[in-house]
Amino acid sequence: MATPEQLESKFWSALQSDKVVMLGLDGVEDGHARPMTAQLEGAHGPIWFYTGRDNDIVKKLPASSRTIATFASKGNDLFATLHGRLSLERDSAYIDRFWNPFVAAWFKGGRDDPNLAMLRLDPERAEIWTEGSSMMAGLQLLLGVDPKSVVAGKVAKVKMG
Repeated sequence: MATPEQLESKFWSALQSDKVVMLGLDGVEDGHARPMTAQLEGAHGPIWFYTGRDNDIVKKLPASSRTIATFASKGNDLFATLHGRLSLERDSAYIDRFWNPFVAAWFKGGRDDPNLAMLRLDPERAEIWTEGSSMMAGLQLLLGVDPKSVVAGKVAKVKMG
C-alpha cells in the first residue's frame, strides 16, 4: 500500500517524464481542457506552460483563475486531477529558463513573439490514482473479491503547495 506522499512523489516523477496534461479553467463557460506541455523545475510545482495569447485559456483567464488539470502517464499506470490557480507569468526569466527548440518551433518571433504567453499553475490539491486497472477489478469481482480492494492504497487526495 502506497502512502499519499509516495503517490504524490510518483505523480511528480511521471509528470517530469511524460509532461502532457489536459488544462482547463474551472467555472468558465466553454473552459474545456486542452492538451498542454508542462515545464517543470524540481519535484513540486509550480508548473509552467507556453501558449499563445490567442488561446482560449489565456483569453478567458480574467474570468477565473481556478483551473483543473488532468494527467495520465504514458503507461496508464498513474492518473491525476490537479486543482489550483492559473496565472499569466510576466517574468521573462521563466520564458528564457524553459525555452527549447520544440517551443521555438511554435513561435516564429522567438522569445519576443507578440503572441507568446506563459501560464503558471500553482497546484493546491490533487487526487492521484495508480495501477487502478478496471480490468483487474472486474476479474477480481468475477472471482468473488471486493473490487474496492483493488484500489485500496492506490488512490490519495493530497494537499499541494
